[in-house]
Amino acid sequence: MEKMFCLGLALGALGGALAVANSCKMRSLVKRSQEEFIDKVNEAVDARLDAMERSDRKRERD
Repeated sequence: MEKMFCLGLALGALGGALAVANSCKMRSLVKRSQEEFIDKVNEAVDARLDAMERSDRKRERD
């Protein structure tokens, strides 16, 4: 079962890569999606770091 899942995952990734490589619209969509994802991850990391810094400052005051 796991082998079939891994095989399906690999074939799906390969098929997706071929579709993106052959289509300019798909390529630009993937690039835009990657940029949006990276921006969201950066925002989440920044928010997490800010929260950690605030909790550290609060502990230092106590």
